[in-house]
Amino acid sequence: MNWTAYWFMFPVALGIATLANATGIEGATFFSPLFILLLRLDPRLAIGSALITEVFGFGSGVSAYMRRRLIDYRLAGQLLVVTVPLALVGAYFAGQISPLLLKSVFGFGLLVVGFSFLRNPGPSQTQQLDDAIRAEFPPEKAERSLVAADGQAFCYTVCNRAEGATVCGVGGLFMGLVGSGQGELNSYFLLRRCRVPSKVAVATSALVVAVTALTASLGYFITFVRTGGDVLTQVLSLVLYAVPGVIVGGQLGPALAARLDAHKTERLLALIFILIGVITLWTTLASLRA
Repeated sequence: MNWTAYWFMFPVALGIATLANATGIEGATFFSPLFILLLRLDPRLAIGSALITEVFGFGSGVSAYMRRRLIDYRLAGQLLVVTVPLALVGAYFAGQISPLLLKSVFGFGLLVVGFSFLRNPGPSQTQQLDDAIRAEFPPEKAERSLVAADGQAFCYTVCNRAEGATVCGVGGLFMGLVGSGQGELNSYFLLRRCRVPSKVAVATSALVVAVTALTASLGYFITFVRTGGDVLTQVLSLVLYAVPGVIVGGQLGPALAARLDAHKTERLLALIFILIGVITLWTTLASLRA
């Protein structure tokens, strides 16, 4: 194995990690199709490598959010109790599914994520939702308050907890199975259903994704080690360049998050995910016909 074959992954990983940490979406959502479609890796190998890479990227991003004091640790803990075991279940079953079926599930998952982003409310609808939540849970009666390092105060109430555990738990299952879904479902619950302030929601989601991805990636990595040979060498040569890129990108993402127009960013990501999902399913269909 040529250990310099994947040198280009450093700048690519840097860009992906920056965007992922700025939006709270898993880096594996970008890395997996990149590894499958462009590098032509086996889906299980691609998803496992993407999760291993993602752990370092979100770990770096979490450290930046910790310094900014934007993480709701209590909320993150409540979600992790559900997401971690289900991620292990997903990683186990991923090893029992054929590569083509796994690739198909991943393609459909990207389409679902993309269309869900297109359905996200615009600024005016978001304001109406915010007003409705404030009427039901006024700031003066907020269940929680958080003061960031810059002095900004956030007061909010975590509602629909049972629903949140279910939704984010499904995200953990899909993260273990196809390496994606956790960040998107976290955003759906925290931002759309519960209206947690966006900065707190993204930071808390980053912690949940990082820990859940770590759990799922361990399952894949143990399999790669047991397989050994070219499989393990290929994984190590890939992450050799991707990991430094995501570590740097993880520090840049939180700074970028404060400058992004969230609605426009979601629209752009939706189109990207839909395009990648269509290409993934198209290549899968072509493989079945061959």
